[in-house]
Amino acid sequence: MIPPLYTASAPVFRHYLGQAMQMIEKAGPEAMAARVADSYPAGQQFATAAGFAMRVACPLAGREVPDLPQALAPRLAVVRATLGALRPDDFRGAETRRYVHKAGMAELDQSAEDFLHLYGLPNFFFHLTMGYAALRAAGVDLGKADFDGFHAYPPAFHADD
Repeated sequence: MIPPLYTASAPVFRHYLGQAMQMIEKAGPEAMAARVADSYPAGQQFATAAGFAMRVACPLAGREVPDLPQALAPRLAVVRATLGALRPDDFRGAETRRYVHKAGMAELDQSAEDFLHLYGLPNFFFHLTMGYAALRAAGVDLGKADFDGFHAYPPAFHADD
């Protein structure tokens, strides 16, 4: 049986970071400065999402979090490659360990399930969504299919068509 902590982490992070790479490519480098209100710019949101993927998947797999490139495209490429190299067997026993870490200034001590489902995944998707929202707010033509890679819709209806 494949460990559920593997199936709920590494492949999920890898898939959605692939979607982020496509959104970034579609938007262009100048759009990475776009923001929603006073939040981080889109590029930093995507970089932070990639960081959360590593901060969660690596400890669950019993590995150290690697140093990551600062530049966005190489960072996403390294994170996706690292996630792709993780194997289900790396996650065996993860559910028996405690995960002590910081969330801002808060010191947390969590079970594997809480670490992934209540901390890691929500933070990953928060930053991914904020990056997407910043690009949308800047006028980049993105839709739900760009975000998740699954949806398909007909071309947008325009009243003057």
